Amino acid sequence: MHIHADPAERHTLAVLVDNEPGILARIAGLFTARGYNIESLTVSDVTADKAVSRLTIVTAASAATMEQIIAQLDRLVPVHSVTDLTALGPHVERELALVKVAGTGDHRIEALRLADIYRARVLDATTGSFVFEVTGGRDKIDTFVALMAEVGLVEVARTGIVAIARGKTAA
Repeated sequence: MHIHADPAERHTLAVLVDNEPGILARIAGLFTARGYNIESLTVSDVTADKAVSRLTIVTAASAATMEQIIAQLDRLVPVHSVTDLTALGPHVERELALVKVAGTGDHRIEALRLADIYRARVLDATTGSFVFEVTGGRDKIDTFVALMAEVGLVEVARTGIVAIARGKTAA
């Protein structure tokens, strides 16, 4: 007997919730209790009165598991809606990273050259280091960080994925 596991696909979920204490812990607990991994999580207020927040959650799961995740999220009382942006179709995803690089001489020149190619902005500069801001897709950020590792990477801080559906309707 062969057991075939469905391949896990990366999914980006947009979850609208009441902005109340403990909701993030409840959602993270739902994932943890069922053995689902959260690859990226961002949270932000989306209404003027700060009553509703939007969570953007990136996870990897099979189609059947994703259906379970969405159903379980939908059952939580403070959850208004859950949208699988991946299943919905075309959407825009971006991430921001702050990348600190130290170096002098040729390493410093190479770091600036690479930053220019990747359209990274210099936010801070000293005689021995730079802090770059780079935005884009996950692959772009991963590649930029890998290249900076070769010229003096010191530290990286990343925001996680933010995403929104294309077109004129809200997710």
